[in-house]
Amino acid sequence: MIAMILGSLLPLLGRAAPAEVADPSSELVKRARGGERRAFDELYKLHVVASHRLLTRLVGPVPERDDLIQQVFLEAFRSLAGFRGESAFATWLHRIVVHVAYRHLRGQRRVRWEEVPADLQALTASPEHMADRKQDLVRALGYLSALKPKKRIAYVLRVVEGMSFDEIGGLVGAKAPAVGQRVKHAQRELSAMVERDRQRTGREAS
Repeated sequence: MIAMILGSLLPLLGRAAPAEVADPSSELVKRARGGERRAFDELYKLHVVASHRLLTRLVGPVPERDDLIQQVFLEAFRSLAGFRGESAFATWLHRIVVHVAYRHLRGQRRVRWEEVPADLQALTASPEHMADRKQDLVRALGYLSALKPKKRIAYVLRVVEGMSFDEIGGLVGAKAPAVGQRVKHAQRELSAMVERDRQRTGREAS
């Protein structure tokens, strides 16, 4: 059931395009590493939307999203000299997104969501479905906020992004079995939360 609730994130937040085998950013990366600032600006324009969406799915639609995405690209700019092209630029950048998201989640207390931010409300499919979609999103965000950062990130990347354990491991710096355990524990905790809510709703209705 929790996976169905989290599925409400996809229509609202979209899905980032997967990194291509032949990275279209490779030439821009070469120029940016050579000191051409305009090339890095072009990389920013190419990747900011997908990076912002991934960040939002990991940390939720928190007010700090814009500051965090600027931090992502600042770190990317500072680290670009160390990019060796062993993976697509988008994959390398998303690894930074994950690290920034993890640091943010570690530094904040559990967020108690009462309302969906206005920028996400505007993306709801139709007025007649708005109330249900908003309620689903608030519930999903509340459940995710209760998870420890490592479990939350692994679960979102697996369930919402549809990544393999190996792909997630490459982003979070862990082996696939460890990622699998994080997802398993997250699923167990989320299922328990859903069951507690169901029982509480049943008691209130009786």
